[in-house]
Amino acid sequence: MKFKASINIMPLEALLDPQGKAVSQSMDNLGITEVSNVRIGKHITLFVDSNDEKSAGEAVEKACTKLLCNQIMESFKFTLEEA
Repeated sequence: MKFKASINIMPLEALLDPQGKAVSQSMDNLGITEVSNVRIGKHITLFVDSNDEKSAGEAVEKACTKLLCNQIMESFKFTLEEA
């Protein structure tokens, strides 16, 4: 079976997000004052060939922890669906 994983990687809440801060300031400069506390992360989509959803999830978890996400500074969440 083929599964589609949608992964969101975000900076940890306790850490400063310089990109988000710059965008927040730019929003204010543009007069878009109703937007605040912007946080910028990454969205990754990948496909996994696996026998079942559990093993596909384990493969995605392994990819995130070993390669895609720097867990010192970032957290990740993902969803799986059949492709």
